Amino acid sequence: MEKSIDAFRTISEAAEELDVPQHVLRFWETRFSQIRPMKRGGGRRYYRPEDMDLLRTIRSLLYGEGYTIRGVQRLLKERGVRAVMAMGPNAGEGEPVPSSPMAVDASEGDADDAADAEAFADMTRALRAALSDIEDAQRILRSAHAR
Repeated sequence: MEKSIDAFRTISEAAEELDVPQHVLRFWETRFSQIRPMKRGGGRRYYRPEDMDLLRTIRSLLYGEGYTIRGVQRLLKERGVRAVMAMGPNAGEGEPVPSSPMAVDASEGDADDAADAEAFADMTRALRAALSDIEDAQRILRSAHAR
């Protein structure tokens, strides 16, 4: 049974609806102060319908329009949440999305974005190396077990 559009969503429901992992939603909360789900005992998050609308807009700008996190932060700061949400996937009318993410991503964000990309690449290489080591260990264990 599907929830009403006005119902609050848990983080797992929000992640499924937005087609992003839960850790991405938690990460976005650290980067976008405008995302403020209700938190109950034990820190359990509940996303209101307006939270979901903002998350859909952020997801659309990041994944669909090619904005960086810095670019979306700048949009939210310069134009405000309502104006940015009017640009989102559920907007009827509103301010159009600028034709290029670079229209919002000015120079000071580029260095941070490049550093983030480099850190991500380093982490990816380290994880691939670790995975390779694990696969090698599995092969050794399988061959030892087969004897």
